[in-house]
Amino acid sequence: MVDTARALKLAGTIKRIVASALENDIKDPRLGFVTVTDARVTGDLQQASVFYTVFGDDEQRESTAAALASAKGRLRSLVGSQLGIRLTPTLDFYLDAVPETAASLNKSLEDARLRDEELSRMRDGAKYAGDEDPYKHPDAESDDEDA
Repeated sequence: MVDTARALKLAGTIKRIVASALENDIKDPRLGFVTVTDARVTGDLQQASVFYTVFGDDEQRESTAAALASAKGRLRSLVGSQLGIRLTPTLDFYLDAVPETAASLNKSLEDARLRDEELSRMRDGAKYAGDEDPYKHPDAESDDEDA
């Protein structure tokens, strides 16, 4: 039986422990400016996925991924010692694409705003192609017949 509340609480604790360990305990020079963004634990509490972002270019992302892969055992030991549960979950690290997605969304919103402004400028000086009111009105037709 899956206890989702326990899994969520455990994921939050793992996120906090890993972030603290990366800041204080892991002294790998390949480790860049890394931020732990999220952690998720499977329902059986056996596997934990830790999501992170790295400030920098692709080279720094790759070196940070290598540093996390080499420090995976030490981080799992720290998580196990601080959690106090019978089985320590295995840790898998995934690069979080939140910054790239946010930048892409911001660019799309800016493009849409510029297109809206252009359309608004075009609309300001626009005139009707024909009459302003192209529809026939019954009371106007009777006035024309009387004349």
